[in-house]
Amino acid sequence: MKPIPSNEIKHTEGGNSISRYKIEQYPPRELPYTTKSICPECQLQDGVTNVIDATLYEENGKVMYKKTCDKHGEFIEIYWGDVKIWKRAMSYWYKTIGIDNPQTEVNKGCPFDCGLCTNHKSHTALALLDVTNRCNIRCPICFALAADKDSKVYEPTPDEVLEMMKNLRRNMPVPTPAIQFAGGEPTVNKNLPQYIKWAIDLGFSGVMVATNGIRLSKSKEYFQELIDSGLSTLYLSYDGSTSEPFIVARGYDMKPIKDKVIQNARELGFKSIVMVPTVIGGLNDNQVGDLIDIAVKNRDVVRGVNFQPVSITGRIDYEKRKEMRITIPDLINDIDEQTNGRIKPDDWYTVPAMAPIGRALGLMGGHPQLELGCHAACGMSTFIFVNDDGEYEPITNVIDIDKFIEIAVQISNLYAEGKRDASTRAKLKLAALVRHFKKKSLLKHLLTLFLKKAEYKNLANFMQNVIMIGTMHFMDAYNMDLERVQHCPINYAIPDGRIIPFCTYNSIHRQDVESKFGMTFDEWRDSHKPTKMEEETITKPEFDGTKH
Repeated sequence: MKPIPSNEIKHTEGGNSISRYKIEQYPPRELPYTTKSICPECQLQDGVTNVIDATLYEENGKVMYKKTCDKHGEFIEIYWGDVKIWKRAMSYWYKTIGIDNPQTEVNKGCPFDCGLCTNHKSHTALALLDVTNRCNIRCPICFALAADKDSKVYEPTPDEVLEMMKNLRRNMPVPTPAIQFAGGEPTVNKNLPQYIKWAIDLGFSGVMVATNGIRLSKSKEYFQELIDSGLSTLYLSYDGSTSEPFIVARGYDMKPIKDKVIQNARELGFKSIVMVPTVIGGLNDNQVGDLIDIAVKNRDVVRGVNFQPVSITGRIDYEKRKEMRITIPDLINDIDEQTNGRIKPDDWYTVPAMAPIGRALGLMGGHPQLELGCHAACGMSTFIFVNDDGEYEPITNVIDIDKFIEIAVQISNLYAEGKRDASTRAKLKLAALVRHFKKKSLLKHLLTLFLKKAEYKNLANFMQNVIMIGTMHFMDAYNMDLERVQHCPINYAIPDGRIIPFCTYNSIHRQDVESKFGMTFDEWRDSHKPTKMEEETITKPEFDGTKH
């Protein structure tokens, strides 16, 4: 199979001046201000997407969210739990490059025209592709309503999966660099190893699988098959340091399963697991420090912890949303407290703060690169450097991150403004980073990223002894901010060629997509010829937590 694109895209292709790559920041939002949202009751009760105004404002040190529907009245929701952290995030909101070849036109406006439409302001950094909505368990909390008894089987054919991947790689000027096979539970699709191979052939540099880990805990042979196919990273749901969060969120104690996956990875020499806790207020928000300790203990195979504050959508108890709700600053402050100040709020940066680094990498390499761009309120992250004795410290103790971003901005603008000897001057600026590094081993791998090629393997070298700690708060109908949607870099590919932002897909579009492209169980059996393992995901799930 030929890769897409067949040749590397250059910055000046398509008649676009390289000056478009000059770094710019969005003006920080000043509270209060008005954005667009949707009425949650119109969406959840009536199945109608009703766009309404919403106001963000400060109250008691928090960012609050208020909106009123003519039919259902007023809704007040917490948006961010700490105004100080909100202002810090806003101060690092850099613009990123969108896509030059959007799939849809603006007709009715956001969120109806997904996508990606001509108003979208970022490119797809990570694509999700649901290879099935079947699952081998029935979690009481599931944003995707996987294996719902009233749903159809949504399982794109291999030809559809291949075309969706090709469509993602056709994105200009940045072909989608990373793909995550999801669901449902992707490991219960017999074609998953083939899909991973296709993704590698098409040129995806990062190929991930989001999994509950059941099948990988039972079969090292199957795990090895995925590795041999080209698996880059395992995105492993991992909800707690004790059994209780698993029992409540998943229906039974899955912690031994998760730990077995980590052990199997170690024995197979697989070194790229990201632990993904769904954080629920009052359930496991008191375990976030312990989860970081688990990652550090297993740093030979764990590359990161990506905390996901619970999204009130899908299969969940909507009546308990206020007690379950936790926001990004709440999580950051919990981590500060539970790590005894080792990871402080000022160690965290909003995701688009890293956009200048991707821009500089691309300009120095001569072709557009992934830029981590999204709305400043969507996610924050930091890194911890783990010493040989297992003690860790935030990356801000090792690298002057602000200076790093500043130099990346300067390098980008040397090229974008057409400065003479831009390449030589850029290398000199990189050399100036030396005095801002305390760990010279990190500097070596970082310079390799800039001076050679920003490939996945070079990034993996940089991540040795470094663990990413991140959080991304996906929205639901209650806290939906359509401005955030327009900046979304995490998008779903679907069979009709559209590429849809994560939050609108799961809160608005998923049901329609699965209805349109799904089939009855009998139709699926006739067309798919399921294996025994696949059939049992319907008739004999490992555990049906929805009954408890």
